[in-house]
Amino acid sequence: MKRLDYSENEILINSLRNGDEQAYIYLTETYYNKLCVYANSLLKDIYSAEDIVQNVLIKVWEQREKLKSGLSLQSFLYKSVYNEFIDTYRKNQSLFELEKNYFEALNSVVQEEDAESLQQAINAVNLEIQNLPPKCKEVFIMSKKEGLTNIEIAEHLDVSIKAVEAQMTKALSLLRKSLQTKITSILFLFFGKLKSNSTN
Repeated sequence: MKRLDYSENEILINSLRNGDEQAYIYLTETYYNKLCVYANSLLKDIYSAEDIVQNVLIKVWEQREKLKSGLSLQSFLYKSVYNEFIDTYRKNQSLFELEKNYFEALNSVVQEEDAESLQQAINAVNLEIQNLPPKCKEVFIMSKKEGLTNIEIAEHLDVSIKAVEAQMTKALSLLRKSLQTKITSILFLFFGKLKSNSTN
C-alpha cells in the first residue's frame, strides 16, 4: 500500500477528516514544537504555552470532521493557538479582578474581627462550600484546599481546562452571593491554610 504524503496540505486534511491516526501523529510531530515557541512568545511561560498547544491539537482531532478542504492547516493552527491564548488571558484577568476586589476588604476584616467571630466566619465559609453543587465543590476544594492547578485538576477529573475554569468561576460567583462581603474576603485569605477546619 502506497504511503500517503502528509506534507501535502490537502492530503493531510483529508486523512485527518477520515480519522487517520498516522496523519495526526505527523501533524503533532511537525507542528508541536513550532507552536510551543509561538505560544511561549505570547505567554512568556513555557508550561502554560505547552498546555495551550496541547489543547489546540486535541481540539483539532476531536473536531477533525469539520476541517474544510483548501484550509491552510499551518495558518489555522497558529490562529487557534492565538485564540486560545486570548481566551485564557481574558479568563485569568476576570478571576484576578474578582479576587482582587475581595482582598481589598481584608484589612478591615482583620482589624474588626476578634478570634471567636473570625472562627465563626470561617465555619460559615466552610458550610457554604459544602453546599456548592457537587462538581463546583469538587473543583473548588481541589484548587483552594489541596492547592492543585487548573491543569492538574483537569487531568485528575479527565475534563478540559476550560471546564475546570467554568466550575471555579461558578463556585466563586455562588459563594459571593451566599456570603457577606467580609466573610467572602476570609475565604480567599484563609481557606488554603485551614484544611483541618474543612469537612470532606
